[in-house]
Amino acid sequence: MTKVVIIGGGPGGYEAALVASQLGGDVTLVERDGLGGAAVLTDCVPSKTLIATAEVMSTMQRAAELGLHFWGDDAEGAIRVDMAKLNERVLKLAGAQSRDISARLEHEGVRIINGSAVLNGTHAVTATTQDAVEELHADIILLATGTTPRELPEARCDGMRILNWKQLYQLDKVPERLIVVGSGVTGAEFASAYDALGCDVVLVSSRKQVLPGEDQDAANVLQRAFTSRGMEIISEARAESARMEGDEVVVGLTDGREVRGSHCLLAVGSIPNTAGLGLEEAGVTLTPGGHVLVDRVSRTSVRNIYSAGDVTGVFPLASVAAMQGRIAMYHALGDAVSPLDLRKVSSNVFTSPEIATVGTTQKQVDLGEVRLASVLLPLASNARAKMQGFTDGFVKLFCLPTTGIITGGVVVAPNASELIHSVAVCVGQRVTVDEFSSNFTVYPSMTGSLAEAARRLHQTGGAFLTS
Repeated sequence: MTKVVIIGGGPGGYEAALVASQLGGDVTLVERDGLGGAAVLTDCVPSKTLIATAEVMSTMQRAAELGLHFWGDDAEGAIRVDMAKLNERVLKLAGAQSRDISARLEHEGVRIINGSAVLNGTHAVTATTQDAVEELHADIILLATGTTPRELPEARCDGMRILNWKQLYQLDKVPERLIVVGSGVTGAEFASAYDALGCDVVLVSSRKQVLPGEDQDAANVLQRAFTSRGMEIISEARAESARMEGDEVVVGLTDGREVRGSHCLLAVGSIPNTAGLGLEEAGVTLTPGGHVLVDRVSRTSVRNIYSAGDVTGVFPLASVAAMQGRIAMYHALGDAVSPLDLRKVSSNVFTSPEIATVGTTQKQVDLGEVRLASVLLPLASNARAKMQGFTDGFVKLFCLPTTGIITGGVVVAPNASELIHSVAVCVGQRVTVDEFSSNFTVYPSMTGSLAEAARRLHQTGGAFLTS
């Protein structure tokens, strides 16, 4: 029986373990902090649980627009955020999800070791627990060790007022004034959530607008939404320090300015967990940034050693990590496998409104890397959006100019994470705009705008109507 040892129990690790067990491997998984890894315990599950509560608050804040009034018309006074209770629920749900994963692995026959591990050559792993040190023989090794939040040299997190995103769930009160450093996905999501929870938020962005790595039309919508809600955005500014002065946090910017608040969240990227694992000694090649270099079947420079998840730097999404882990085991254990295709990956930014994308990007079009037809359809004309009081957003579709095959899309809307799936199916199955638009949608619905965008890309004799 092939012995498989997996280091790390996040989505890349536990999904790989399930596949390896299904294919007849003798699987051992070593996890230091808890099954589910950061995605379940300190990242995706906790943050999206927090955001779910923030979404309810956003809905209540729009109550007057929908004809609903609180007693005395005091919406802020009618609802109070119990941060301690909210975070208790967040951590409880994360723990429950972790236990569910553990139970599933045990049911499938996966041996779980609660401890840390390092490579001892290419066919052995040394696992260390509180009670013992064990040498594990491995025919196949998978590394899924994740990342750690990056800190600035002069802005060290103290877990009390200067925080990284893993430490937010210890707060028992809503911060009076939260300085969010970093306007990427993590920074934007937490800024959006805490703004909805009634916190005064200051967002420090090193770029001209938020979400520099996302579709720029979508980022424009989000920036307008943030500013219209009263959020202060300090653009084209870099933070270099954070220090305590009494009960205040003072964030120093590189241009000499200082920003004061009650708390500071550092969302300035992450560092791969590759140090001290014995990778170099085993011959595993790392990128200049310290990530594990892998090919499209998750294999490293060593034939029997694979890697999955954020530690590879391929695409920091739980869904991608899980797919990398599955692909690794399919390949290693001789099953049919399709290499990872990032063109089919759908992603979502859980802000208000949400931003979901898949496939071809506007940046590729603007740089001339691809020649495509496209259409952008604002949600302001969508009947369902009007009914629900949502008009900030749009849908955008890209297609090949000759065949009409859909190659990508962007959705900026409430529940965009759910709406993008139909576009992702089209990208994966090479569906044309005519085929997509010929299927019925519910009226009224947000999906109606997707079908309408496809109709506007209707092919007529090799040309496309886009108006």
